[in-house]
Amino acid sequence: MRILLAEDDEALGRFVRQGLEAENHAVEIFADGELAKNAATENDFDLVVLDLNLPKLDGVSVLRHLRMKKPSLPVLVLTQRTRVEDRVQCLDLGADDYLGKPFSFSELSARLRALVRRSHLPSESVLSVADLKLDRVERRVERAGRRIELTTKEFSLLEYLMRNAGRRVTRSMIIEHVWNLTFDTTTNVVDVYINYLRRKVDDGHPAKLIHTVRGVGYEVSAPSEARAPEVRA
Repeated sequence: MRILLAEDDEALGRFVRQGLEAENHAVEIFADGELAKNAATENDFDLVVLDLNLPKLDGVSVLRHLRMKKPSLPVLVLTQRTRVEDRVQCLDLGADDYLGKPFSFSELSARLRALVRRSHLPSESVLSVADLKLDRVERRVERAGRRIELTTKEFSLLEYLMRNAGRRVTRSMIIEHVWNLTFDTTTNVVDVYINYLRRKVDDGHPAKLIHTVRGVGYEVSAPSEARAPEVRA
């Protein structure tokens, strides 16, 4: 899953991101409310974890904005404000869950999984291309009914490709969404990880699902849907 974390405490943000990335999620942190609001509005995220005490624009204002612009986007409020009045206000404004600080990471993770199960249709939480299936909630990958074990980064890369199944994605798009970095033309990390995925997903199967698009990047699609001949990297 791609998660937006609005948190101005750098150490806490780093702690939460490391924990969620260890569970195969891609996490982007924004340290003020204005940046978080703009990013959540302009980009596709599966979840928002929202602190209320944010600089520039407070979390309540961000929540109001998101409920107008993206009413179905799951939002979990994570805050030091634990008064009943604060909980009631945020829940009435459309927050899907509310967790006070300090908190247990295992509880936060469980609450996020519960939000995804409640908020997404099965077709959105389980991605499928031909006989390849990726469960974004259970973090499970299977092809032709057989389990495929992936590392955290391999899972994130395959999830991004499958979310864009049938579409060509460039190396710079992959770097930005999977590694949360600006693309460096000297790096071959994307090609290296694509080859890792090919060995685990495609090898041993007559139908290849991971395709190289010459001069563009990559796409995941069933062979009949591929838009360009494959050139193995």
